[in-house]
Amino acid sequence: MNRIIAILMAALCAVSSVSCSRTSGGVRGVKHVILIGLDGMAADTYAKADMPTLRSMMEQGAWTLHSRSILPSSSACNWASMFMGAGPEMHGYNTWGSSKPDFPSIEVGPYGIFPAITGVLRAHDPEMHMCALYEWPTIGSLIEGEAVDVSRNVPFDDTHGGAITSEFIKCLDSLRPAFSMVIYDSPDHDGHGSGWGSPQYMSALHTLDGYIGRIVEATKQMGIYDDTVFIVTADHGGTGTRHGGTSMSEMETPLVLFGKGVKCGHEITSAVMRYDTAPTIAYIFGAACPDVWRGKAIREAFE
Repeated sequence: MNRIIAILMAALCAVSSVSCSRTSGGVRGVKHVILIGLDGMAADTYAKADMPTLRSMMEQGAWTLHSRSILPSSSACNWASMFMGAGPEMHGYNTWGSSKPDFPSIEVGPYGIFPAITGVLRAHDPEMHMCALYEWPTIGSLIEGEAVDVSRNVPFDDTHGGAITSEFIKCLDSLRPAFSMVIYDSPDHDGHGSGWGSPQYMSALHTLDGYIGRIVEATKQMGIYDDTVFIVTADHGGTGTRHGGTSMSEMETPLVLFGKGVKCGHEITSAVMRYDTAPTIAYIFGAACPDVWRGKAIREAFE
C-alpha cells in the first residue's frame, strides 16, 4: 500500500511540474515567440481605434479584451507580474516605478530576482537566443538580464516608437531569437498628457499599430513568419489622465495571440490575468513553470 501511495504522489508531482507545458514539447512547429507590449493600452479604447494590423491579428488569431491587471493598475508591478507569472504578494514589486521589490520576494531565482520567463526559458534550453528591448528603463530591472543575449533600453522619443522598432527589427535579423520582446512606453505618454481616448492617445495607437505591422512584415522578409507566435498586450489602461485604480477602464487591456498553432478568430472566454502571460510563453516552448508561479497557460488559444 505504501508503495502505491508513493507512486501516486510521484505522479502528481510530475504533473504539477509541467502544469503550463505539454509533455510533447510545446505548440508544434513554433520556433519564435515575439511579445509586443504597449504601455497603457486600455481595452475600452479598441473599438474606436484605427489599428488595422491589430484588428487583422484578432480576426486571424485568439484574443480577449478582458485581460485583467493586478492591483494597483500601474506599470512596474504589472510588467513584473506579466514576466514573473505571479502577483505582487509573491514577487514583491508593488508600485508604479518599482525597480526592486518593495518587500522581499517570496522566492529568489538563480538570477537574483523572482523567477521570470527569461530564466525559465534559459533553463529549458541553454542555447536559446533571446532579446529584450524597452523604452522605459525600469523594464530592464524586471527581467533577468543575464539570461538574455540582448537587454537594452532604447529611450522614448517623439516618433512614439520609431527608434526602438528599427532596433528591434535589427535584433531579430541578426540574432533570430527564439524569444524576444519589445516594450513601448506608449500610448501611456499621451494618456497622461491628453487623456485616455483623447485624439492624441488614439493617434498614438494608430502609430503603434504601424510599428506592429513593420515587425510582422520584417519576419516575413526574414523567413520566420510562418513559425512565429506574436503576442500583443499591455500592462494597464486608464481613465481621464491617470491609472492605478480599480475601474475596468484602468484594469482591462487587450491580449492578442496570432500565428503558428493559434486558433483563428477565437475569442478567449476563460478568465485571463496579467500573470498568465509568462506561463503561456512557457507552454508554447514546452518549458516547465516554477512552482512559485500562480498564472496559468491560456491553452484555449491554441489549436
